[in-house]
Amino acid sequence: MGKNNSVVVGLDIGTSKVCAIVGEMTEQGIEVIGVGTHASQGLRKGVVVNIESTVTSVKKAVEEAELMAGCEIHTAFVGIAGGHIKGFNSHGIVAVKNKEVSQRDVDRVIDAAKAVAIPLDREVLHILPQEYIIDDQDGVREPLGMSGVRLEARVHIVTGAVTSAQNIVKSCNRADLNVADIVLEPLASAEAVLTDEERELGVALIDMGGGTTDLAIFHDGAVKHTAVIAIGGNHVTGDIAAGLRTPFADAERIKQRYGFAKAFMASSEERVEVPNVGGKAPGSVSRQILCEIIEPRLDELFELVQKEIAKTGFDGALASGAVMTGGSMLLPGAVEMAEEIFGMPTRLGVPMHVGGLVDIIASPVYATGVGLLLYGMKRQERTHFRMRDDRIFSKVKHRMSDWLSEFF
Repeated sequence: MGKNNSVVVGLDIGTSKVCAIVGEMTEQGIEVIGVGTHASQGLRKGVVVNIESTVTSVKKAVEEAELMAGCEIHTAFVGIAGGHIKGFNSHGIVAVKNKEVSQRDVDRVIDAAKAVAIPLDREVLHILPQEYIIDDQDGVREPLGMSGVRLEARVHIVTGAVTSAQNIVKSCNRADLNVADIVLEPLASAEAVLTDEERELGVALIDMGGGTTDLAIFHDGAVKHTAVIAIGGNHVTGDIAAGLRTPFADAERIKQRYGFAKAFMASSEERVEVPNVGGKAPGSVSRQILCEIIEPRLDELFELVQKEIAKTGFDGALASGAVMTGGSMLLPGAVEMAEEIFGMPTRLGVPMHVGGLVDIIASPVYATGVGLLLYGMKRQERTHFRMRDDRIFSKVKHRMSDWLSEFF
């Protein structure tokens, strides 16, 4: 990771862009010292579909970040998303060994909670403790050292397709990067844009990128639900490209420059030049018609998110409302539209909790990148992420030594 061990890198490999953010741990906190972005070519709906293109995009973004930070990058914390991500809650119970909860008891109860049948083509990405219950006392956050005879744990388990995780690791390895950990993108974004008060009171974090819309629901300071909807801002761009018969890249540019979330915000008098396919002379369209294409698709996307929130049963318990982030939320009027559909207070989330190049990263576009950086700082380990097969031997060895120590 360069000369300094206090340097950590977050790598957000998204559908529309790859972003590398370099941070350094100082006495004041985390300073962002380098940012690199490059258009993403090899992903579709958050999943790698072309390794070579992904490797090229990763290399370009990392080189730019290295140049700005003035250090070499060898290891990164990398985000993962895509429709294959599934999250579910689980519950485990164990007896406390010496009437006082030790780290060993905590490890055992987490093991018991994660002892669920997971298909061979899926891999556990995160096990997130929600709360511990000692005897009948619930709501325990930190059980170590407490007296009791029975320990229970409620956890949220996030799984993803093994192949998707492997393709991300493979792309990074080919770009000469080690993967320190693979992190679910909405959890990373939450690190960057949420406050502790919001997590306590209840909040829905919605990260709307190009290929996916990611959701994480927090309540009582813990993750209660995660989901990835395989639709994002690119679907709006696709509708513009089809409706105006213009290339996708031009449709994206027109959306960013002239788009509004609601048609009434645009003037019907104002015209927008639209390049044609196949080198024909460009045409023009009223700005209002452009926004009439955007509005129904965005409305449909927010409705899908609302249904996902309602499915969890937490929709009435989110006192902090919703926090929207991701590049697609830069469309004027999008946050207000979301607030109407969700029926709860909604704000735009921009990265917080960091210093340094704040003026560059103060945008929802960088929420996941900065979040990966913060996640990495908290969980910085010297081990590198490996595939499931490589870990089986060490897991078995660990289990055997645990089992033997119970008897001897």
